[in-house]
Amino acid sequence: MKKSSKIYISLCFILLYAPIVILIFFSFNSLESTGVFGGFSLKWYESLLHNANAKNALIHSLIIAVAASLFSTVIGTMAALGISRLRSRAFKGTVMTVTNIPMVNPEIVTAVSMAFLFMGTIAASGLLRDDDTIDMLCLLIAHITFTLPYVILSVLPKIRQMDHSQTEAALDLGCRPLQVFFKVELPQLLPGIFTGMIMAFTLSFDDFVISYFVRPKSTVQTLPLLIYSMTGKGTVTPDMYALSTFMILAIFLLLILANVAGSRQEIKVRRQQKRLRRQKYKEENQ
Repeated sequence: MKKSSKIYISLCFILLYAPIVILIFFSFNSLESTGVFGGFSLKWYESLLHNANAKNALIHSLIIAVAASLFSTVIGTMAALGISRLRSRAFKGTVMTVTNIPMVNPEIVTAVSMAFLFMGTIAASGLLRDDDTIDMLCLLIAHITFTLPYVILSVLPKIRQMDHSQTEAALDLGCRPLQVFFKVELPQLLPGIFTGMIMAFTLSFDDFVISYFVRPKSTVQTLPLLIYSMTGKGTVTPDMYALSTFMILAIFLLLILANVAGSRQEIKVRRQQKRLRRQKYKEENQ
C-alpha cells in the first residue's frame, strides 16, 4: 500500500508540475526554439521589459486584481459575519446556496451572462462600449462578483472556530462592542480574511474566460488575454514562456507571504487569548 500510494503521489506531482517546470526551463532558452535548449539566457525577460503590450497588460491585471480582491474581501467579510448571525437555518441554507452559485456554475455561463448584462446596461445608458474606463469598470465588477463567494467561504470557518469566551471576557472588562470587534474578534478572523484575499487576487489575476467575454471589443488586455493573443498567432514563442513564468512566480510568492502572515497572526491571537484569560482570572480573584 505504501509503495502504491507513493507511486500515485509521484504521478500526480509529475502530471501537475512537469509542464510548469518545462515552461520555466525554456523561458531561459537562448534560442527561439521551444524544443531545443541552446543555453541559459535572460534575453526573453529583457525583451519583456521593453514590450509595451506586456507592461500595459501587467498594469491592467494588477489594478483589477488588487481592486477586486480588496472590494471582495471587505464585502465578503461583512457578508460572512451577517450569514453567521442568521438564526433561521432554512434562510441561512438558502443564502449559502445562492452564494455558492457563482462557484458551481460553469465559468462560461457566468461569463456570457455578465457580457449580456453589461452590454445591455451600456447600450441602454448610451455609454460608449469602446471606452477603456467603462471596460475596466466592467472587468472590476465581474471579478468582484466571481471572487466574492471564495472570500465568504474562507471567513465563515474562522467565525465558527472563534472563541466567544474572549468576546464575553472583553465585554466584562468594559470594552465597547466596536472595540471588541476590532481588538478581539477581527484578529481571530484575519487568517481567514488573508486566505480569502489572496485567493481572490490569484483568481482575478489569472482569469481568462470572464475577462474575455466581458470586454470583447476593447483594447484593454490583462496578462492571460495577452498570452492568449500570442498563442492565437499560431506560434508559441519564449516570450510567452517568460510571461507565464512571471505569473507563476508572482502567485507562488503571494502564497508564501499569505502562509507566513497567517502563521504569525495565529501566534498573535494565541498570545492575546492567554492575556485575556489572565486578566479575567485576576478580575475574578480580586
